[in-house]
Amino acid sequence: MKDFKNKKIAIIGKGIEGLSSEKYLRGKGANITVLDEKDDKNYLENLSQYDLIVRSPGVKLSKLEESLKENSANGGVGSKGKSPEITSQTKLFFDLCPCKIIGVTGTKGKGTTSSLIYEMLKKQGFDAYLGGNIGVPPFDFLEKLTKDSIVVLELSSFQLMDLNKSPHIAVMLMVTSEHLDWHGSTEEYITAKRNILKHQTPQDFTILNRDYPASNESDIYTQGKVFTTSRERESFDEGCFVRDGKVWLRIGGEAPIIDVEEILLPGKHNLENVCASTLAATLAGVSVKNIEEVLKIFKGLEHRLELVTSINGIKYYDDSFSTTPETAIAAIESFKTPEILILGGSSKNSDFSELGDVISNSTNIKAIIGIGLEWSRIKAEIKNPKSKILIIEGADNMEKIVKAALKIAATGDVVLLSPACASFDMFKNYKARGEQFKKEVLELKENESN
Repeated sequence: MKDFKNKKIAIIGKGIEGLSSEKYLRGKGANITVLDEKDDKNYLENLSQYDLIVRSPGVKLSKLEESLKENSANGGVGSKGKSPEITSQTKLFFDLCPCKIIGVTGTKGKGTTSSLIYEMLKKQGFDAYLGGNIGVPPFDFLEKLTKDSIVVLELSSFQLMDLNKSPHIAVMLMVTSEHLDWHGSTEEYITAKRNILKHQTPQDFTILNRDYPASNESDIYTQGKVFTTSRERESFDEGCFVRDGKVWLRIGGEAPIIDVEEILLPGKHNLENVCASTLAATLAGVSVKNIEEVLKIFKGLEHRLELVTSINGIKYYDDSFSTTPETAIAAIESFKTPEILILGGSSKNSDFSELGDVISNSTNIKAIIGIGLEWSRIKAEIKNPKSKILIIEGADNMEKIVKAALKIAATGDVVLLSPACASFDMFKNYKARGEQFKKEVLELKENESN
């Protein structure tokens, strides 16, 4: 459907994307109703009366389909006598977008990779736009696009699960398992992710991470030309990989792109994002020079291993986005200098055994400031540590946490907020936790300069 005038449309969910869909479709002359469970528990009762149903990402497709079956049993149909179509802003955008799309998905890293690709495109001078799961609904910039624009979309499994078109360049990063409370199984989650490449043609490009089985084994699901990335081994195919302390690009011939030491983004895990973004940007027409320049200055996304500041040679990093043991492990392994960790928070029913092993086997963890409800469970998994780790407990707000770190930090140390847990026991959300950390650290800096 491309003509929305006078169509009776239900938008399910009034979050950021739902309200964006309402604004755009109302502007096209549609008759809009926004339905949300917070307003009415029976909000899906009369779906069959609409011509089109626009699903927000957090709304299960199966739930809408079941409601429609019940509605149609009562004889309800749309204004043209047909059962309504269920779609989403993402699906509609793929139908309406006049230019090429680069789509990025993965369990972790998709926000950083999408942002890197966008910055590289802008550096080259492209009319580039960034949206999707990263927070800007693509309808917000649809009217600005021309055939020469390029759109970078960060795509979640929720947005991908019913997609029937694929981007020109599809990037599939590391895929493990996530959102199993929503998807029900790892298989369903991975199947949703693979939708990013299932509808490609031989004229399209697929970028897969070789280091993770679910991504590496996805080559059979695409007709696009496949390129691979790896931070662990040299690629056998055309692609981008890390070797001898450099990032290498192999398309036709082989050439070094940048020394790993020159990349501003910290962490070995970010080399996966660097390789994927380098490859996608190259395929889109960005020069090696511009890719290199972006990699030297790109600091990363807010609350994702973000360098807040350095005070007397002590570096403070905000990784409040880390709400799982896996992301905390990646952050911990990003540094070789002495680390003061801030760990703990509210429960996501995580298994902390691997995190405990990593901490126990580390030789550079100087201290841990344990906070929140889950700290006792994390602490129980730290057994026979190889180095003497100072444990600090009892700091019940961010001011006390940062001051506790300051008391023991020395020049060359890293203070790392990477909690491995949700934030709801002490903070509104992970953003509030990160903002409070940054506020307290920057106040230390200000006091130091005074």
